[in-house]
Amino acid sequence: MEKLMYMMLLEKSKNYNRMTKKAVMEHVENIRKLDDEGKLEICGVFKGYPGMAGMYILKTETREEAKEICDSEPLVKGGYATYKLVGLQIANRENNYLL
Repeated sequence: MEKLMYMMLLEKSKNYNRMTKKAVMEHVENIRKLDDEGKLEICGVFKGYPGMAGMYILKTETREEAKEICDSEPLVKGGYATYKLVGLQIANRENNYLL
C-alpha cells in the first residue's frame, strides 16, 4: 500500500476577520516548526476562493499524527479557522502515476 500525505484544508470561521497579530505570528511559528521537523511538504494561501484560507500538505506517519497537527494549529485553536483533513496519495513518475 502506498504511503499517504495528508492535506489540511483551512476554512475561514466567522471570526477569521478578527484575527490578531499575535495569532498570525503563532501561526507562522507553527509553520516554521513543522518545516524544521520535516513534516511540511508545502503550504499556502488560497486566493479567490471565498471561505477558504489555505492549506498544508503534511508528511506524517499516520492520519492520527496529521490530525494532532491540525488540532494544534493556532488559527484552529484560536477559533479563526476550521479544517478538513484529506488523505492524498501522490501520483508521480516513480509509481507510474498510480497505474
